[in-house]
Amino acid sequence: MSRIGKKAVPVPAGVTATIDGGVMSVKGPKGLLSLKLSDDISYDVSGEGIAVTPANDTRRARAFWGMQRTLVQNLVTGVTEGFTKKLLITGVGYRANATGKKLKLQLGYSHDVDIDVPEDLEVKTPDNTTIEISGADKQKVGQLAAEIRRWRKPEPYKGKGIKYAGEFIFRKEGKKK
Repeated sequence: MSRIGKKAVPVPAGVTATIDGGVMSVKGPKGLLSLKLSDDISYDVSGEGIAVTPANDTRRARAFWGMQRTLVQNLVTGVTEGFTKKLLITGVGYRANATGKKLKLQLGYSHDVDIDVPEDLEVKTPDNTTIEISGADKQKVGQLAAEIRRWRKPEPYKGKGIKYAGEFIFRKEGKKK
């Protein structure tokens, strides 16, 4: 039994959810998101929210139940509030600058790293060492944050690199004389 799956996803005012041809579309103030629905799960859009229940009594249906409910919740949250990831850059000379749909990173390489920002995401740099990624689709926000972090992962000795805000970097002592 899924504890998460038992709860219906509340649909706030100003948000509409429709199911058409195996695809759920959720429209709200921040845009339109869609999700391909699983055959093992049944979805019911009513006045009080979106109910997600297993369509049959198989192991696969029970395994997908909670995950599918969370994916539906992410659609509703995305079109109402949106998602944000914050990255912090640590290191001498490491900088970030967002201009339009480009993000320019200076990470100690012999060249600058230019990253194209997808259309539906927004990247801001409040200062040289902070990157804020925001958008309606949680998966796309997380994917872009992971691609940026991949360029210079935090190292354990001095902690230099790009890390998520709130991430703990396990530090090592280094060599002894």
